[in-house]
Order: sequence, then structure tokens, then C-alpha cells
Amino acid sequence: MPETYFDERIATRYEAYWSNLFEPAVVDPAVSFLADLAGTRAALELGIGTGRLALPLSRRGVRVHGIDLSPAMVAQLQRKPGAADVGVTIGDFATTKVDETFTLVYLVRNTITNLTTQVEQVECFRNAAAHLEPGGCFVIEVYIPELQRLPAGETIHAFTVSPTHLGFEEYNVATQIAFSHHYWVIDGRLETFSTPHRYVWPSELDLMARLAGMTLRERWSDWNRQPFTSDSREHVSVWEKTA
Repeated sequence: MPETYFDERIATRYEAYWSNLFEPAVVDPAVSFLADLAGTRAALELGIGTGRLALPLSRRGVRVHGIDLSPAMVAQLQRKPGAADVGVTIGDFATTKVDETFTLVYLVRNTITNLTTQVEQVECFRNAAAHLEPGGCFVIEVYIPELQRLPAGETIHAFTVSPTHLGFEEYNVATQIAFSHHYWVIDGRLETFSTPHRYVWPSELDLMARLAGMTLRERWSDWNRQPFTSDSREHVSVWEKTA
């Protein structure tokens, strides 16, 4: 089974480290977007984590199941109100199977990049398609690599700079890996976290989808359906199962 970086320390501090992700202005548009696609049917979240989106989506009437590699993250989810209504399978979301099909599979917040080889990312698309009903949708939320905005020769991009959190990526263009580094000051203490990610362009994701029998249905800059342009810093893409 692949390595998970989301151990007990990260799981218990996850909402403190990334508190902005839990704000209603971030959560609500994503949940509404996903609920619109799921309708009255079931949804599968790849990388369900602590249930940031799964729990409010479940409260909207969507039956949610999740796959996650980290027992520590899932343990945090299962302590929350409403967790009994959300099923979870522990495993690698690129290959782990659930004995059910869904109208919606989704993978959010750059989690596709946690798969650090092209082979794993292709397998993830195939796994998503295998869990989809005909006409069902696979949704990914992921950032656009910042390489085109960096000065010539630069390979480091700071994505968060605040009095309590410094986050930056270090790009290796030869391997298509970005090392993400975080430094937090919490309760007067310095805490750190570094992980490798395989960054991926929208066109490569579209090809992965085609290999898995899916085609692009829509692409937006965010969950509020702002148009996707050359200036977009991230995208929310929806592929539909065609076979």
C-alpha cells in the first residue's frame, strides 16, 4: 500500500493547519456544486479525509461513501456528528474498489497530485470510471502549476504568506514533481510539513479521462462556476462517463 503522509499528527491538527478550508465561503459552493451533480443518487469521495465536504454533502441528502488511505484522518471524521451516515473504506483511492456504483465520484483540493506517478493518476481515472454509472460524472478540483508565472530560471513559488503560515512549492520540471513545504507558528511553536506532488496540466487530465472512457463535460475556475481562462489559478473539471 502506498505511503500516507497524513498521520496522527497531521490528522489531529488538520483543521488548525488549514482552517480556511473549513470556512462556509469555501465549503458551501463546493457542496452545492456536487449536490447538483449527485441529485438524489449516491456519491463516492476519493480521499475523503476528515469529511470536510462529505459530511455537509450527506446532510444535503446525498448518500456518500469515501475511500482514504489514512486511518488517522478517517478517525477524525468518525468523531463528528453525522459520521454514521457516511461509509468509509480504507485504501489507496487509485485502486481500491467499493462494491457499488455511483452517479458522482469526486476528488478535491489538489488530492490528485498526491499520486506521484502518471501511472497512478491514470489508474485513479480508471478506478473512478469503474465506480460510475453510465452518464455519471467524475469531478476534480486542482491547481494550475505556477511555472508560467515564475521569473525565468526560478522554480520556487510561495502560495501562502501570513504571520502564522508560510507555504511554498519547489518545482522539479524534469520529474514533474513539486515539493510542497509548510511552516506554521501555532501556540508559539514552529510546526512543519513537506510532501511530494505530481503536478498535472488540464490537457493531461483530459487525456487520462479519455483513456478511462470519459469526456470533458465542463471546466470552471472555481466552484462558483467562474469561467476558466488562461489567468485561472485552479480549475474544477467535470468528466462524464461515456461507455
